Amino acid sequence: MNRTEDDLRNTLRRIDGRGYPAYRDLKGIFRLSPYTLEVRRVQGDPFAAPSRAAVVLEPARAGYDAATLATHSRRTGLSCLLARSFAAAARRARRGSGSGRSGEIAMADPGQVVIPNTAVLVGADGTIEARFTIGLPAAGRRILGREAERLLLDTLPALVQSTLPRHAHTDETLVRHAHVNEDADFMRAQLDERGLVAFIADGSILPRRSGIDDRPLAAGRATPFESPSSLRVTLDRTNAPPIPGMGIARGVTLLVGGGYHGKSTVLDAVARGVYNHRPGDGREHVVTDPTAMKVQAEDGRSVAGVDISPFIGALPGGQDTRVFSTPDASGSTSQAAAIIEALEARSRLLLIDEDTAATNFMIRDRRMQALVRGDDEPITPFIDRVRSMRDDAGASTLLVIGGSGDYLDVADRVVGMIRYRPVDLTEAARDVAAALPTGRHTHEGPVRWPVRHRFPDPRSITARRGRRQRSIKVRSRHTVDFGQERIEMAGVRQIVSQAQTRAVALALDLSRNFMGGEAAVEDVLEALGDALDRKGLDVLDSGRTGDLALPRVQEVAAALGRLRSLRLRG
Repeated sequence: MNRTEDDLRNTLRRIDGRGYPAYRDLKGIFRLSPYTLEVRRVQGDPFAAPSRAAVVLEPARAGYDAATLATHSRRTGLSCLLARSFAAAARRARRGSGSGRSGEIAMADPGQVVIPNTAVLVGADGTIEARFTIGLPAAGRRILGREAERLLLDTLPALVQSTLPRHAHTDETLVRHAHVNEDADFMRAQLDERGLVAFIADGSILPRRSGIDDRPLAAGRATPFESPSSLRVTLDRTNAPPIPGMGIARGVTLLVGGGYHGKSTVLDAVARGVYNHRPGDGREHVVTDPTAMKVQAEDGRSVAGVDISPFIGALPGGQDTRVFSTPDASGSTSQAAAIIEALEARSRLLLIDEDTAATNFMIRDRRMQALVRGDDEPITPFIDRVRSMRDDAGASTLLVIGGSGDYLDVADRVVGMIRYRPVDLTEAARDVAAALPTGRHTHEGPVRWPVRHRFPDPRSITARRGRRQRSIKVRSRHTVDFGQERIEMAGVRQIVSQAQTRAVALALDLSRNFMGGEAAVEDVLEALGDALDRKGLDVLDSGRTGDLALPRVQEVAAALGRLRSLRLRG
């Protein structure tokens, strides 16, 4: 039953001073004059997780024109603008008004990225649905009805009106957010046909303020990116003139240079280029193959039934590396597993930084080959497989390397970062490689890359804990409690928010529905991706929460690979 503003006001006055559970009388829909308020879940205690609510603005109230809503890309750009605006205004309006989190209104902030989310949903017809949490006021466990009345009927309406309708934003802001996002999608769609795996537009600002602040480095402190002329390409945009920049072609590309000259900054920008970015971020015209995966060594991670034999041969004790499992992987075995898992998730670009790689996995130089006989070394280093990955497995590599010139022999191109500026060093690198041969013995040759991979047992993937059928708690951006297990994803570097982490965990739970029979991991991921495309993020949580951001199937695959309870069939 829909209730009115007077019903809401009268209810709050009636329960004023009563015990906190009386707030349950608010659950339901209230038709207010500017919008509809829906209280979806009421917290049981002022110190518990806040209540969940949503406001819905009908098209006439929201006021957005057809041009702003014309495409999915534009609506996603608008959605993130509104969510960012609402979240920031809610933080500014925050004030204590009782026990626990009383009086707090909060929304999941998309930050710098622009990806589909459940914080603000923008319909093709212009309907706006904004989902947020709200701490219902209390003193101790006694309801502060008058405070709640001010919160729901004064503070919240002001917050909504200042952030969600069209009149809350300038025409220039709306056009820019819609168009920039549409252009990024259009640019990314051109990569494959142009033989590229990534593109960095001239003028891009790649450095971030800090490791915990994803905003661009302050004006004047960063060197704008400028492509070498030999690598410059031009991509078309839907809403603006074509844009020039550096194209990274398929194959093996090295990023070289001295320390602190910007190599890892470029790699990180390419890694984040699988997502779009807000206008003014500096990376809004950096686009990457959407399947790209950044991989690294992760001592101690679990591995379940991964065929790492292209990199790791017979191990002492006779363990079969074609079906390799361990609860405590080494640096080399974990990196080998990460690469095979990325191929399993159909990644076409691997991103590797030597700083986070296992040295003995990446290279084995001439002297070490002479000292340790081949029969006593089970590792075939990445340098001897990178070309086969390109030619036989269809995966390109972008590698930051500063300590091993041996990789000059296998590179298709070499980009040097010199004082934060890229320089094409490909010809110079070939001259160096010819003049200074390494003398190392290579192990290049036929490689049996896994064609079909693992067949997960859905019974081993359960979020059940005690009496709860689904217990999922996001501890941080890289840590989630999944039923009885804790999944550590610090090595999954392209997760951008806790909202995305939560969606990854929920998608992992949903993936069980697609397992069984002859379904391999890649089949499960394809079915999962199709379900998300058709039904949206709400397929993950029937509670219609506002704290989800769209994950890629590559991150879901990474979570599956790190689930310690994972077991395989067959």
